[in-house]
Amino acid sequence: MGQFASSVIRFTENLRIPAIPLPDGFEWLFPYNNAETMHCMRSFYQQYYTGNQPRHFIFGINPGRFGAGLTGVPFTDPLRLELDCGISNSFPKKPELSADFVWRYIRAYGGIQTFAESFYITSLCPLGFIKNGININYYDDKHLIRAVEPFISWNIRTQLAFGAAGDVAICMGEGQNYAFFKKLNDKEGFFREIIPLPHPRWVMQYRRKRMEEFVARYVQALNQVKGNFNVDAYWAMNH
Repeated sequence: MGQFASSVIRFTENLRIPAIPLPDGFEWLFPYNNAETMHCMRSFYQQYYTGNQPRHFIFGINPGRFGAGLTGVPFTDPLRLELDCGISNSFPKKPELSADFVWRYIRAYGGIQTFAESFYITSLCPLGFIKNGININYYDDKHLIRAVEPFISWNIRTQLAFGAAGDVAICMGEGQNYAFFKKLNDKEGFFREIIPLPHPRWVMQYRRKRMEEFVARYVQALNQVKGNFNVDAYWAMNH
């Protein structure tokens, strides 16, 4: 098992619910006390993150109940884990919208083996949130975002030590996720540049007829990040 995989697995195994009081009505989503979740997570990284080379980081928002909240693998539902990764699991094979889109661009890039050699998907906040039985994003409540910002900063800084390639990151989400990430990055200096792309769920809910266009946009960004990334050329082409 490669050092990168070992770092991800060790980080996840050691995650605990932080001693941060959440606003009334909010609960942490913590799936890592489930034995099968941990087995799926370990199997994925042991199988696909074998090399020790640094990876370019792709950041989502925070885990949801039907993706990483089940499988332990960001943006990967039980269906994609089994069909695309060959990792059997007993979780209900219900597709999740964001996972559907993410695995479309992973396949378009060349599949998980090729993708995992160069890229690593994670989230700004490593744990998710539940309110009234539904998924909540860290930025959905001003009191919540204020409470968890130090935890998010710790998470990014800790995960970068796994082996981050270059000084450019991709942010899944052009709206509030990017706005928060950019402001935090301006303060903390994690990356020289953050590339915002439409969030997978937004694409699947509101632009599904143009899905292939957005898949192509993701693949283009991946290729740009992996190659000789030119910030000025990127912004000239996409804005």
